[in-house]
Amino acid sequence: MTDLSVASLPDKRLVAVSFSRAAASYDSVAELQRDVGHELMNRLPVGLNPQRWLDVGCGTGYFSRVLGQHFPHSEGLALDIAQGMLAYARPLGGAQHFIAGDAECLPLQDNSCDVVFSSLALQWCAHFDAVLSEAQRVLKPGGVLAFASLCVGTLSELRDSWKAVDGQVHVNRFREFSAYQQLCAESGLQVKSLHTQPHVLHYPQVRQLTHELKALGAHNLNPGRPEGLTGRARVQGLIAAYEQFRQPLGLPATYQVVYGILEKTR
Repeated sequence: MTDLSVASLPDKRLVAVSFSRAAASYDSVAELQRDVGHELMNRLPVGLNPQRWLDVGCGTGYFSRVLGQHFPHSEGLALDIAQGMLAYARPLGGAQHFIAGDAECLPLQDNSCDVVFSSLALQWCAHFDAVLSEAQRVLKPGGVLAFASLCVGTLSELRDSWKAVDGQVHVNRFREFSAYQQLCAESGLQVKSLHTQPHVLHYPQVRQLTHELKALGAHNLNPGRPEGLTGRARVQGLIAAYEQFRQPLGLPATYQVVYGILEKTR
């Protein structure tokens, strides 16, 4: 099974820098991130009582604090690749330890966590098989991996609108849902549930969407992206193309969210 090629995803160093810069503005525009994370929390198996949980891609620590409240007697670890996010999250608490690290190479011992939680971070990982292998390694037997990620179909309106303007890469790439299915099936973890659910946000104008993506640190970081400022004519072309998608609530931006609950059975 081939996963996304490294060349098709942003350099992780650029991702770390971009999200570090966005730390102070992130929570002000993170409506989708909160909705998805709370949905993932609701999907956790009933009766979980972990001794230690790990929040992978903790960002500003919003869900580290939610997990800390949900599991008040547990030890919490919050991990992120972006030092700026960790610096923002650490004073706000929620976890006992804030760790700089990568989901594809966790700096943790084997069989050391009961829950690995990750909401809207793993889409930046080129090797999802490595993510699953690392989760399996650090989970104790009976431990749970709960993740929310993004798949193909995300920001399709923005992608199609840019396609009408030029042939360059303007929107971040995501793996197919079928890749998530196959990689999870081959992971050695037991798949309790795995499916997609669209989340649609609406905006008055395109510039509100593009501003939000930049404030989140999730704007276009792909190889092959245009360099320099986008010309006025192309921006006007984007606006005109996106208007074809307008609905009564505004311009839609669809996120295809993958929700997965996997268990380490042995």
